[in-house]
Amino acid sequence: MTFDILILSNGPGEVTTWVRPVVKALRQKLPQERSQVRISVVLSPCPNASGKEADIVSSYPEVDRVQSAEHFWRFLLWGKTWENWDWRSRGVVVFLGGDQFFAVAIAKRLGYRTVVYAEWEARWHNLIDRFGVMKPEVAAGVAPKYAHKFTVVGDLMAEAGASTSLVISHSSLVKDQEQMTNDIDAPSSASRRVGQMTELIALLPGSKPAKLFQGVPLTLASAEYVHAKRPQTKFFIPVAPTLELETLASFGDRHKNPFVEIFGGTSAKLIDFESPILKTENGLTVELVTRNPAYDILSQCSICLTTVGANTAELGSLAVPMIVLLPTQQLDAMKSWDGLPGLLANLPGVGSSFAKLINWLFLQRKGLLAWPNIWAKEEIVPELVGKLQPQEVGEMVLDYLNHPEKLEQMRTKLQSIRGETGAADKLAQLVYEEIEKQL
Repeated sequence: MTFDILILSNGPGEVTTWVRPVVKALRQKLPQERSQVRISVVLSPCPNASGKEADIVSSYPEVDRVQSAEHFWRFLLWGKTWENWDWRSRGVVVFLGGDQFFAVAIAKRLGYRTVVYAEWEARWHNLIDRFGVMKPEVAAGVAPKYAHKFTVVGDLMAEAGASTSLVISHSSLVKDQEQMTNDIDAPSSASRRVGQMTELIALLPGSKPAKLFQGVPLTLASAEYVHAKRPQTKFFIPVAPTLELETLASFGDRHKNPFVEIFGGTSAKLIDFESPILKTENGLTVELVTRNPAYDILSQCSICLTTVGANTAELGSLAVPMIVLLPTQQLDAMKSWDGLPGLLANLPGVGSSFAKLINWLFLQRKGLLAWPNIWAKEEIVPELVGKLQPQEVGEMVLDYLNHPEKLEQMRTKLQSIRGETGAADKLAQLVYEEIEKQL
């Protein structure tokens, strides 16, 4: 008996934090030959997309075929993929991002069962076969006749902590940390290098230009400030898979990004020796880690400087302390809103004015921004919002490094709220059950 599993997804966050763990779980749950169970991924348009989501999904060995978002409407309206895929008579459509109605329409056309992962809201109760929900509250208002369709699977973003490799990374960062530890234990004071073990700090400035324009110069300048007072610190950037190294480096170049001067003038350039690094004019080196995910190195960080987004969920799941930065010097930069706000913010000519207004209104009513804080319903990781400057950020980092008990307290709170793991396995089980119903 042969089956197709069709996964619908959209943006970079969904592709990396939802699709990746689910396809792994599906292959473990359904170990049949590829000739029997085939996994396809179709992407729909997303305002946050980089255009490289299809390439990322193609790199997952569990996936058999991928269609990029540019061909989605043709598939939705007429049922034709760009490469004229064939479809088996039995299958399941799995929703992992986009509009839940897409799952309804496509499953109806193919005659497949449907499984929807609902993070905050579940729709189309009468037309969808199964829902895997993040929390019980998502199913709280469901009519009793549909209650049997709902299963609490947990938070897919929490899978990051469960999948962290216990094998020591071969990164030069970790090697250097090990060497520093050995040096400290050695009798020669000359080899002690200030007598303290390396402190790893990750910089996560984002993956889209709207965030990188401010995030790269701010985090680099903050890193220089910290390094000047604690030379044992080493910094790295886990580069988003959707981002080219040259593009990332351009946001740290004063000749290409005017915001470098606004954040203190710390200009940097890309250097590729044994591994790529950003090197500032003052000599600070920041290693660029290109493998994804880089959970093994992130889990060893003392603290991270990050922007808002899915990365805060991943760091929270790893229980890594963080400071969340949202600089507002470029108030019209954030245009990747969903729905009508996104359309208005991207209108030619007047879009910037709409973006400034929308973002101003957002800042007045922003609430909690980082995922761990949203989960906990309180600020357990600091959120800095406003016209931030490197000295302000650097002083907060130094305060945490000088008071490790504060870092440990934050780490403990992150561990307490990250929730149960296993959401991907539970969702894969729902898919398996829907396949069994077709035998």
